[in-house]
Parts: sequence; C-alpha cells; structure tokens
Amino acid sequence: MSGKIIAGFIVIISLIAGAAIYYLQVYAFYEEVTPSGTDDVMLTASATGTPEPIAYEDFRAINADSSPIRYRACFATTQDLDGLRASYETYDNPEPLVAPRWFSCFDASEVGAALEAGTAHAFMGTANIEYGIDRVVAIMPDGRGFVWHQINHCGEVVFDGRPAPQDCPPKPEGN
Repeated sequence: MSGKIIAGFIVIISLIAGAAIYYLQVYAFYEEVTPSGTDDVMLTASATGTPEPIAYEDFRAINADSSPIRYRACFATTQDLDGLRASYETYDNPEPLVAPRWFSCFDASEVGAALEAGTAHAFMGTANIEYGIDRVVAIMPDGRGFVWHQINHCGEVVFDGRPAPQDCPPKPEGN
C-alpha cells in the first residue's frame, strides 16, 4: 500500500514539474516589446555599414531577458523588396528560430521555407546587437516582415569557450 502512495506522489510531482517547466519556457519569461514607432525595424546599409530605420507598420514583438536569442518580431512594410536588396546588406545563412505558439504572427517554418525558395530575402538588421548575436530581418514579397536574433560566427566560437576569430570584435569584459 505505501509503495502505491509513493509512486502516486512521484507521478503527481512529475506532472506538476512538467507543467511548470512548460509554462516557464513558453509563457513566463516573454514580454511584449513596446514599439518606438520609428526605429523598431532597421537594416544595415550597404554603403555605410550602419543600421538605418525603414518604413514599417503593424509592428509586434516579444523578448525575454533569459536569453539573447528569444527576440521575435513581425511587421509590414510598403517598401519595394528589390529596392531594399539594392540598398541593404544581405544576411548569409539565416535560420529563423521558432516562436512560442501564442505569438502567432511569427511562423518560423513559413519564413524558413520562403527563404529557401528565394521568395523572401534576409537582411542584416544590426550586427552584434549583443556580443555574438545578430538581429536578422526577413521580408516577404507581400511586405510581411519578420525579425529574430541569431548567433553569428563570433558567438558560435566564443560561446563554445574558444578564442574569438580575428575578424570578431573584442569580447566585452565580464563575459
């Protein structure tokens, strides 16, 4: 009899722990980002190498302090995709990261498929927005846009504990 009670207790505790972990991963740490209305969507200009705001509307974003790669955003732009390609830096090897299901405007599978098919285009938003992390912006032909943070080549190396490659900025103090 006491073995059944102990087993039941273990199952109940396991279910509670599982539910708590799920809640923490999917809901607890994310916060809606309040848009500034002017510089929420920025692309790095090919001519200057500095991020510049582009025209956008319907901006929605989430972020979490628990990880530098939890940022996701959606927006719409009326700017011509070909014009953007001519003026702003392309981002090589974009890999959209999955957003929580409740943030329904960001579908990483759809964005990834469009990038692979060449119908969407990925731009460098801001390089090293945090050390080793780039802000990537992808824009679809219909003007829908998506933003996420992605670990760059410097971050991949440094976060594994190896020295930074020569072309990387110096690692900030305390990291």
